Amino acid sequence: MTTRTQDGSAGDVDYGAIGDGYASYRRPDEQIARFIAEALGDARTVLNVGAGAGSYENAARTVTAVEPSKSMRAQRPAQLAGAIDAVAEALPFAGGEFDAAMTLFSVHQWSDVRAGLREMRRVTRGPVVILTCDPSLVRDFWLYRYAPEVLDTEARRYPTVEELASALGGTGAVQTVPIPLHCTDGFNEAYYGRPEMLLDPAARQACSAWSFIGDQVREHFDKSLRNDLESGSWDAEFGHLRRQPTYEGSLVIVRATL
Repeated sequence: MTTRTQDGSAGDVDYGAIGDGYASYRRPDEQIARFIAEALGDARTVLNVGAGAGSYENAARTVTAVEPSKSMRAQRPAQLAGAIDAVAEALPFAGGEFDAAMTLFSVHQWSDVRAGLREMRRVTRGPVVILTCDPSLVRDFWLYRYAPEVLDTEARRYPTVEELASALGGTGAVQTVPIPLHCTDGFNEAYYGRPEMLLDPAARQACSAWSFIGDQVREHFDKSLRNDLESGSWDAEFGHLRRQPTYEGSLVIVRATL
């Protein structure tokens, strides 16, 4: 059974507590949007599960959004349709109702991933598209030097791509999504060449893994990264990333068709 907070959040994060300002830092990135649009193909009706503030819904045509968090629903732009208050594990739709379905940066937060994906498969005739991170790769990022607890948390939370493909059945494919240097969607790897951004507590708050660690870890991260930026040690080792136009890290699209 899915447990929900007072805000309505239905996974391992209470967006009523950490969701303020989320939409300011997690803005859809045009280059990532193109990958999502390509994965959705020519679908006319698309279900977006765990829709949050509606990022990337312009990558589809007609979107029906599902979002359990009241705080996140309230941050949806006026030009988007309102989101339905429901959870992935119990979608209020008929079988095969949608041409395609997507869930973006959400599946790792669900109470029961397999149940949620089975529901998405049930209501979808065509492709199911998941934008997620490959947990086997999340530690291969410079942030692990400064806050291993954060990336250890991410590695535990993200289902493996094999688990996702197995839950959806059919024919699956996995595609790495390159992250642009000035990515506007502020997840951790979006700042691969802009480390100063992660010194902003609000930017960190928009990445849910930071909510699982204590103040002592945050303080250590802040102090050690600041010191290395001021001394030049970060740039001596990682400075080439400031000029690297894209970064291929853990961000992937898992696409499954019947």
